[in-house]
Amino acid sequence: MGDITQALRSAQSGLLANQTALNIVSQNVANVNTPGYSRKIIQQQSVVLAGQGAGVSIASYSRVVDGGLIKTIRTELGELNHVTVKESYYQRLQETFGTPGDNTSISHILEEFKEAAELLSVSPDRILEQSELVRQAQAAVEKFAAMSRTIQDLRLQADQQIAAVVSEMNQLTADIDQLNDDIIRFGSTGNDTTDLEDQRDNKIDRLSELVDIRFFSRNDGDVVVFTSSGLTLVDTIPPTITHESAAAMSSTSTVASGQIDGIYVGERLAINDLTTQARGGQLAGLIDMRDDVLPNLQAQLDELAAQLRDQINLVHNRGTAFPGHQELTGQRIFTLPQEQTISLGGTDDVAIVMMDADGAQTISVRLSEILSGTGNGQTFGDGTDDSGGITITELAARLEDFFQLNGAPSASVTLNDQNQLSINLNNTELGFGLRDETGTADGSDFEDASIQFDKDGDGTVDETVSGFSSFFGLNNLFVDGLAENIYDSNVLSSSFVSTSAVLSFRDANTPDTGSGPEYLGHVVIPAGATLQQIADLINNGGTDTSGMFYPVGAPVAGTSFSPVENITASVVPDGSGFRLRIAHDDGRSFTVTHSASPGAAPATAGTTLMSELGLKEADVRASTAISVRSDIVAAPSLVSSGRLEFDTSKGQAGEYLTSPGSNGVAQELSAMLSNSNSFAVSGGLPSLNVSFSEYASSMIARSSSLADTNDRQIDSQRTLTESLQFKSDSIRGVNLDEELADLIVFEQAFSAAARVISVIQEMIDRLEQAVA
Repeated sequence: MGDITQALRSAQSGLLANQTALNIVSQNVANVNTPGYSRKIIQQQSVVLAGQGAGVSIASYSRVVDGGLIKTIRTELGELNHVTVKESYYQRLQETFGTPGDNTSISHILEEFKEAAELLSVSPDRILEQSELVRQAQAAVEKFAAMSRTIQDLRLQADQQIAAVVSEMNQLTADIDQLNDDIIRFGSTGNDTTDLEDQRDNKIDRLSELVDIRFFSRNDGDVVVFTSSGLTLVDTIPPTITHESAAAMSSTSTVASGQIDGIYVGERLAINDLTTQARGGQLAGLIDMRDDVLPNLQAQLDELAAQLRDQINLVHNRGTAFPGHQELTGQRIFTLPQEQTISLGGTDDVAIVMMDADGAQTISVRLSEILSGTGNGQTFGDGTDDSGGITITELAARLEDFFQLNGAPSASVTLNDQNQLSINLNNTELGFGLRDETGTADGSDFEDASIQFDKDGDGTVDETVSGFSSFFGLNNLFVDGLAENIYDSNVLSSSFVSTSAVLSFRDANTPDTGSGPEYLGHVVIPAGATLQQIADLINNGGTDTSGMFYPVGAPVAGTSFSPVENITASVVPDGSGFRLRIAHDDGRSFTVTHSASPGAAPATAGTTLMSELGLKEADVRASTAISVRSDIVAAPSLVSSGRLEFDTSKGQAGEYLTSPGSNGVAQELSAMLSNSNSFAVSGGLPSLNVSFSEYASSMIARSSSLADTNDRQIDSQRTLTESLQFKSDSIRGVNLDEELADLIVFEQAFSAAARVISVIQEMIDRLEQAVA
């Protein structure tokens, strides 16, 4: 009877095992077209009790997958999504930038601007040509602004998309963590977890599309997921990933400056920031666009706009509108005009001329006479000789004296509320003009005068500028209205190290109260400092090994120096290099000057650090802010086509005049727009010596090249990924022929087990009858 009972139990186990196998087959067949489903199989094993066979049981449930191939696919999925996420951004850029031959491209618009200057040089007195030059100048600045807006809109879109990716990553890691728990719990009791493993694989697959990941499995079925840089995404308790999307984006917005939030895995520490660690997936692609590709294009655009602004303005400031100016306002913002001084370099001088309605001279004075305090038998200001350096405030007062004493009693020369020099004759019958010359005698050869500028009022020349009018920006064609509140270095390599120097900072809130200039701070830069170390010293202060203490105010003895007040420095990437960027926290204009090695007084000159850095007022934002001067837009006749001329036949020894047919400046504008100009390294483009339209074409060509390269990478990566996916699907996918074959086997086994049970049941029935 025992053998019969055991036989019954063995047959029953066969019935149950094959029933389970049939269920697996039915699941496989049902999910033949389900994405991400892997074929399931069971392993059966013989049951042995007390050395005797006791039927069959399910040893394990498993999936038919190639683990190594899955790892490779996930890596390639990350690479594919890294490039595909950029595709729409490049398409937008192509639509905005166009091709060099497009009528709406910036290179074509600059060519039209050049042609307008050529026409003006032929007919300088015609309002049609004057208006056309202004129209083309406006077209150029409008294109700059549109391109800049597109770039910043795309950066903001990328940042918002990063926030969406981070949100999805948090959901995926939470789901993977929950599936880990379920797999461990069900697996520990011998239940089938293969469907849960499929779900987890699908989640991990999607995560690999978002960020570059690595993973491994533990013996209990748990999977640990981390980034390729080593930041854990899924383990016992998955960390929360955080990123606050920016509300707006500008050309100065960078991660380094803190205006763009990092992507933190867990605690908000620099070592947990994925921004510089992501190497693949959509996240890395979006970071590339936001922090690399788009800012580089912006840097190129700003370089082009700034060079166009500066070179056009340099030439335009040499000219005078017929029959002279009645009102001009400079664009240079003076931080401390009551302390900052200028002087003439060498033998250079400037003729300051008043003219009648016909453009003929009524009186003139030399700038050297204004600086000395006397000229034409007149005294200007207090008559003190300030040839060695006159403050901007005193210069304005003396110019006002000259105009008021010579036919324009209501004239005003003041510093406006932005501390820009403003000249207004308040007389419709008179005009004025300026002419730079090589000597102090009237009628000397024309040449841009050398203007020496003491930026911080410490008695040392900090900057030399070509052209008196150009120095003030009095007759600029292009204006930008930007405060001088950001300084940038040149693009420098990561291996840059400094010479020793002291950097000094001042703004309008640090006037000389009688005991010497006040400063926002001084920073001792030791020899061998990197860009990041210089930024850290500005932001955090440090120790000066020379034993000089540089706090706010004058240097005193000590062992350390404080951070600079209201100033923040950062190191921002630009192409393959970096820039040191120094900005005022309150947006006010400020000055940066330098002195010699640590231990020297700030007024001491001689260091080469600022020239090594190429530190100057930043051109960033130029393409966004540049515009044509509003009074010229309203009255194109104010375009300066010619300069003041000197006629030796007039008066006793010659006089200055201007005429409507004078075209010298228009010719210079035309030549300057046609000839090569020097462009600095910017946004990945090398230093170039090309025309403006050629630089614009280079910029467009680079953008197109990047887009084409990305398209090729998409094609090759998609082909590779699809090939690997096809191979994986052929392994893990359901084959109906195999399933139908298994179905027959398990069906027959099930039927046989059922027949055995039926036979045993008959035997038991007969046995019971016999016993009865």
